[in-house]
Amino acid sequence: MEFVPPADERLVGAVADHDDQAVEAALRPKDLGEFIGQERVREQLDLVLKAARQRGATADHVLLSGAPGLGKTTLSMIIAAEMGAPIRITSGPAIQHAGDLAAILSSLTEGEVLFLDEIHRMSRPAEEMLYMAMEDFRVDVIVGKGPGATAIPLELPPFTLVGATTRAGLLPPPLRDRFGFTGHMEFYAPAELERVVGRSAGLLDVTIDAEGAAEIAGRSRGTPRIANRLLRRVRDYAQVKADGLITREVAAKALEVYEVDARGLDRLDRAVLTALLKLFGGGPVGLSTLAVAVGEERETVEEVAEPFLVREGLLARTPRGRIATPAAWEHLGMVPPQVAGGAGRAGEGGTGGSSPFAE
Repeated sequence: MEFVPPADERLVGAVADHDDQAVEAALRPKDLGEFIGQERVREQLDLVLKAARQRGATADHVLLSGAPGLGKTTLSMIIAAEMGAPIRITSGPAIQHAGDLAAILSSLTEGEVLFLDEIHRMSRPAEEMLYMAMEDFRVDVIVGKGPGATAIPLELPPFTLVGATTRAGLLPPPLRDRFGFTGHMEFYAPAELERVVGRSAGLLDVTIDAEGAAEIAGRSRGTPRIANRLLRRVRDYAQVKADGLITREVAAKALEVYEVDARGLDRLDRAVLTALLKLFGGGPVGLSTLAVAVGEERETVEEVAEPFLVREGLLARTPRGRIATPAAWEHLGMVPPQVAGGAGRAGEGGTGGSSPFAE
């Protein structure tokens, strides 16, 4: 089975060959019908947008939460397309002052979609200004300083704010409650990722069979963005060493070259597990100590490697530190140290006493 879309939809030529960022943008679905996965969110969002169009009104504000790479930015663009409105894209870290937000809001046109990525990282003054803008379509611009300062109300045209966050728990309730619709993005099932890979392969004019798509999907960590990235790297390998045809064997060999194993673990993931098992006997060990052992920053280990390892059941967070699960020992082909007298040595998988490596 090969995945081949109509010729006029394929992305070939210089863009597909040389500009990964342009390719990633071009692979984005253009409407809800093209969007794969997230069935519940798509169904709910479709109702929200259709109802707004029937009323001739601006769509309610939308909050999308979930891990990176699941399609939040893509959905924001689809919302704008479905409403026939322009979209403006910015991010929370870029808005550090209320004046920054006021400048953006005051230049919006009626019905425009404002996509605010990582909305939980906005500054507090800007966040408070956003409350009134979302609810009353108005902001108060402060002119002057000290006792002579005055607030000038500035009316805004109705607009739709689409906020995206990877950490919904950090949003204050007053901000979260002002969104008319909240959708949580789930990780993708392998079958859904196979469809993503098949669609992207067709658009890139890459020849791939069903087993090749399944191999890539199985190593994509439940994330479409990773699936598309791995597909591009496998495409490179197939072009150079396999006459351009991607089969299961070709995909497996290519991803071995790029250090992505059968469960989707990459170099950093395996380095964390290897250090945890070999240096600390499976833990418990503190995060900072573990980060030093693999030569990475604490934040990198915590935010990049840990979430996937925990989700895969290979690592656990405990009050005493990080510990490896039996599945981690099995995955790396290692045998846990023997527990002597039912207690074991601290820091080597036993439960007696606190580990000297715990924080």
